[in-house]
Amino acid sequence: MTGDSKRRVAVLLDSSGESSASRATNAFVGALILLNVVAVVLETIDPVYARYRTVFRLFELLSIVVFVVEFALRFWASTARPGYEGPVLGRLRFLVNPYAVADLLAILPFVLGVAALDLRFIRVVRAFWFLRLFRESAVWQSRQRFVRVVRARRADLSIAVMLAVLVFFVSSGLLYYAERPAGTFASIPDAMWWAVITLTTVGYGDVVPVTLLGRLFAGLTALGGIGLFALPASILAAGYEDVSEPTRSADADAECPNCGYRLDDSE
Repeated sequence: MTGDSKRRVAVLLDSSGESSASRATNAFVGALILLNVVAVVLETIDPVYARYRTVFRLFELLSIVVFVVEFALRFWASTARPGYEGPVLGRLRFLVNPYAVADLLAILPFVLGVAALDLRFIRVVRAFWFLRLFRESAVWQSRQRFVRVVRARRADLSIAVMLAVLVFFVSSGLLYYAERPAGTFASIPDAMWWAVITLTTVGYGDVVPVTLLGRLFAGLTALGGIGLFALPASILAAGYEDVSEPTRSADADAECPNCGYRLDDSE
C-alpha cells in the first residue's frame, strides 16, 4: 500500500507527467514560483515593501509551507522513481540531484533564518527560485540536446576559450607597456580590467588609452573581442546542425510501411 502511495505521489509531482492532476499540480507550483520571483523584484522597491510588508511576509510564509511540503513529498516518494531505488542510497541520490539542490537552496535559508540568519540575506536568497522556475519550463526539457552539442564540440570550444584567454593576457600586457609613458594603467591587472570590458564589448570608458600605439592596440583588441565571441556561437550552431543531421537522415531513409515507397523519392 505504501509503495502504491509513493508511486501515485511521484507521478503527481512529476514535471513531465501527462495526467490532468499532474499538470494541474505543476501548473500551480510553477505559478507560485513565478509569483515569488515577482515578489523578490517588488521587495527591492523600498516604498512598495514598506507599504505592503505584511502582505509580502504572509505570502512568503505561505509559499515556504507549500514548497517545504512539496519537497518533503518528493523526498518521500523518490524511491518509487527509476534510478532512486533503496530507502537510503536512493534518497541520497535524490538529494544530490540538481533539481533537489535547487529546491534546498530555495527553502533551507528560510528554515535556518528563523533563528540565525539576517532576513535581508534571506530575501536575496529567494532569487534561487529562478532555478525552480527554469526547471519547470519546457525549455529545460531540451537540455540534453545542448549537452550533446557541447560534448561533441568540446575540443573546438576548448580551443576558442584558450584563444580568448591568450588574447586577453596579450592585449593586457601590450596595453600596459604601450600606455606606460602616459601612466594610463598602474599595473597589468588594471589593464586586464580594461581588456575584459573591451573584449566583452561593454566598454565602460572609465579608462581610455591616450597614446597612438595604445589606441592602435585598443582598436585591435575591440575588433578581436567581436570575433572571439562570434567564434563559440558559430561552433555551437554547427554542433546543433550536426546533432539534427541524424534525425533528418532517418527521415530521409523512411519508407512507406505498406508499399515500400521511399518517402524521399522524387520520382
